[in-house]
This record gives sequence, C-alpha cells and structure tokens, in this order.
Amino acid sequence: MSEHALSDNRYTRGIADFVSGLRYEAIPPEVTARIKLLMLDSLGCAIYGADLEWSRILQTTLTGLDTTQSCSVWGTGLKLSAPHAALVNGTQVQGFELDDVHRQGVLHVGAVVLPALIAIAEMRPGMSGREFLTAAVAGYEIGPRVGICMGPEHIAQGWHSGATLGVFSAAAGAARGLGLDAARTVHALGIAGTQAAGLMAAQYGAMVKRMHAGRSSQSGLYGALFAERGFTGIVNVLESEYGGFCTTFSRSTDRFKLDELTAGLGSVWQTMGVALKFYSCVGSNHSTLDAIRAMQAGRPFGEADVDRIVVHGSQVTMDHVGWKYEPQGLTSAQLNLPYCVATWLLDGDCFVDQFTEDKVADPERMRVAGKVQVRHDAGITARGSKFRHMVRVEVFLKDGTRLERTVEAGRGNERNFASESDIVEKFDKLALHVLERGQVERIRDWVLGIDTKADAAELARLLAKKRDGN
Repeated sequence: MSEHALSDNRYTRGIADFVSGLRYEAIPPEVTARIKLLMLDSLGCAIYGADLEWSRILQTTLTGLDTTQSCSVWGTGLKLSAPHAALVNGTQVQGFELDDVHRQGVLHVGAVVLPALIAIAEMRPGMSGREFLTAAVAGYEIGPRVGICMGPEHIAQGWHSGATLGVFSAAAGAARGLGLDAARTVHALGIAGTQAAGLMAAQYGAMVKRMHAGRSSQSGLYGALFAERGFTGIVNVLESEYGGFCTTFSRSTDRFKLDELTAGLGSVWQTMGVALKFYSCVGSNHSTLDAIRAMQAGRPFGEADVDRIVVHGSQVTMDHVGWKYEPQGLTSAQLNLPYCVATWLLDGDCFVDQFTEDKVADPERMRVAGKVQVRHDAGITARGSKFRHMVRVEVFLKDGTRLERTVEAGRGNERNFASESDIVEKFDKLALHVLERGQVERIRDWVLGIDTKADAAELARLLAKKRDGN
C-alpha cells in the first residue's frame, strides 16, 4: 500500500479544522435564523414520535437494561444514559417520515445531530445557546457534504444514507459541543466513520429503518466522547485507499468526489440546503404529491375520475419508492409512492392521520395504488443529485383528458423554504399530540430565542414530559 494511502487526510483534517474553529460570529444571520426553524421542526417530529409503537419498544427495552438516568427521552418522563437517549431520540425524530432532508446530500440531518448534541448539553450544563447553535451548525454542515461526495449512487447501491452519512454529522456536532480541538475532532470522525452502517432493505416494512438515525447519532456521540479521552480513530477515514469510507461504500476508487467534502466550508452553507416535509412520507414522494395537488387546483378530479397516473423520475426515485406496493407495515406504506398517491387521491391529505395500521392493507388503497406507474427518466437522472426528487407526472382521466405537471422539489424545499408560521403550525400540530399546550409553547419560544439563552441544558428539561402538564 502506498505511503500516500496511509498518511493523506487533508479532507478529514479540513473538516476537523472547520468544526473545531467555527465561531458563532462567523455564521451568517440567515443561517442561524434557518437552523432555529430546522431544530424546531425536528423536535416536533421527535415529540410526536414518542408515542409510536417502535419508540415505545425501545423506551421499554432500554429502561429495563439501563439504570443510568442522566438524559431525557423527549416527550416522555423517562431518562436514560446519554448514548441510549441519543438512540431513542434519534429514532423518534425519524419515527414517522416527518423530519427534514438535505436532498442533494440525501440525509435527515436533525435526526442525527440534535440527539447527540442535546445529550452533551444535558450532561455538561453551562453550554450557552450561542455555543449550542454553533455546534449544531457544525453538524448540519458536514454530513450533507459527505453525501454530496458520495452521490446518489450511494443509496442506489443499497446503503441507507441516514445511517451511513449521519455518523459524520453527529460526530461533528458532538465534537464542537464538547469543544474538541482539531486533532481530537479528526479522531471523533474516525471513530464514528468506522461505525457507519445501515441497509435500505429496511424500507420494505421493518421498524429498524426508524432506528437508523438514532444509531447514527449514538455512534457520533461515542466518537466525540471517546476522542475527548484520547481514544484514537481512523485519521484518514474518508480518504483511505483501502478500507476508507468513500472507497468501501462506493466499491471503487473513483465513484466519489473528495473535493466536495470541504468545498465552500465557511462560505457555502449546506444548512441552507435542508428542506422540510409537509407530508408524512419519504421525501422522494413529495414532488409527485405536489404535482397532483397543483393539477387538482387547476382542474378538480378525484380517484373515481382517474384512469391511470404515470410518474417519470430519477433512478433513485425508481429504486427508493417506485416498487410495486405490498402491505408490509407502516414503513413500507410511507415509503411507497403508489400507496401515497392513492392515499392522497382518497383522503385529500398525506399526514399523520392517514397512516394507521388498519389502512396498510386497505383493499381500496391497494386498488388505487395499482393505477400508479413509476418509470425511469434518464434525462432526470442525468441532471444529478440536486434533481433527484424531480418528477414529471402524467394523469390520464377517464374522460380522455391528459394532465401533466413537472415539479423539481416538494413544498418546503431549500429554494422555496417554508415560512416560520407554517413551521410553527406543524410543530404545534405534532407536539400537541403528546404534550400540553403550555409546555409546547415554552419549547417553541425557547428554541426560537435560543441565541439569548444561558444554558442549553434547559432545552432538555423542557422536552421532558411533565406529569402535571406544567
């Protein structure tokens, strides 16, 4: 093996230099304003997720195994050790296909950054709100860059990107939260990177798909905490020619772009590339639902009027959501495009109330899903990862009318971001399923004013469910 393969870590080190050196004053105001809204959205998703079946299984199992009570499980009165709290809280954020997505980087960022970072704030009281925001931005900046480096082929090969890329976001945020220097941040990334794992076959019905983000956050937390004590990781975890993240996960020496790892650090802010969801399903489905919604606004039609629908999309859309629907649980329903289109046509919405166990094998939904075809459009694929959600949707009505609409990205996308009022409305709607209104309002106000707060540990206390609702 070449000496270069053993020693060159210019990109891992470049990331570490950025993370350890980032200061609040260097972050543009639009980025700090955006990340507060992104965090609020993720916390709303997590609170709603607290009462879901898979979350309760983890809560119950880990409470039985873990007698440490140092960190809150959000939306509950439970406490666990920091790594277990990160695992559960990350699972809750990703628990119902409601959380953010960096489309080009193919990563749910809040679900991996916030559980590890809030655990650190809770374990180490005294981190100011500004320091917390700085650490969060560090995490939000790094994972998406690894995703852009790897390209959409990463998920097409069967890796679940939230579980693989996410460890780098989690480690970066946690390392900055702990105040690690660049050398120890390199090790934090190297420890986290070797734990990266997650299979896309989980999308076909397994609860474990929900857990991938939590496991990723936990791995990043381990990386930062171990590195703080002097434990060493792979110093060229991203660059190594043999066994490095990029070569191994791409099964190549050239199907990735190392330059993207540090491109624009400190000037191009990937935090601004994170989009939000307003449907309770995987982000790849949103542009199709928006296309149908727009066509209905111009020419009203319902399920009974539709003969067939053809969705033309990227190869990633085909592989990720375009498969023939078979009832295998809520996960597969929320990830399957034909099922979500059928749900929209029948219910006029695709939010939390539309996805319940009794609807998964609903014969009517399955019948309507059969009207939907998903086809690969090589032209869309050729446009690259920035356009992976782009679709051209054709609706053929029974009266002979043909409607067509092209949508590049769903509502709340990074170029047409949601308003603060829309995000607050979504947060309230989700959090009120679990917490009393007064507590929901306190969490909301605290997050939106975080840069004025003295101790970020207060956020963890606010996220814990109070018995009396106060």
